[in-house]
Amino acid sequence: MHPFDIKTVVFAKHAQHVVLIHFPIALFIIGVLFDFLAQWKKQRLLAATAYYNLLVAAIATIPVIGTGILAWQWELEGQKLKGILLMHLVMGCVSSVLIWMVWFIHMRTRRNHERVMPGYRLPIEAAAVVIVALTAHLGGFLSGVNGPG
Repeated sequence: MHPFDIKTVVFAKHAQHVVLIHFPIALFIIGVLFDFLAQWKKQRLLAATAYYNLLVAAIATIPVIGTGILAWQWELEGQKLKGILLMHLVMGCVSSVLIWMVWFIHMRTRRNHERVMPGYRLPIEAAAVVIVALTAHLGGFLSGVNGPG
């Protein structure tokens, strides 16, 4: 096996999912941080930064979900999921929906040219960060980073 063989990189059993997942996690958490700071400091530039971080995080969930499903199909040959892997899949889907929902709230507010973001978004964002972190924690167990995998 050659380390620069493109076929090895592209067709590795689950390497893409493990690598790609860090982008939406980081972008989302930082986007939420910027949004909380924008709310606290009343700065539109921070709100804009939050919006674009959330947008890219939402878009980045698409290849992550795709590579996660491919890893399931390739590694386990599509067999029925159970235990931590099933919880990771379900929570990953919930995380993705929450990320898109948070971005949608921001997008709708910007599109309607509203000056004040709805206050209900902050608890949704906080809950979404917790769900994303728990999903990542379960993924760490599956990959062997957080324990036996």
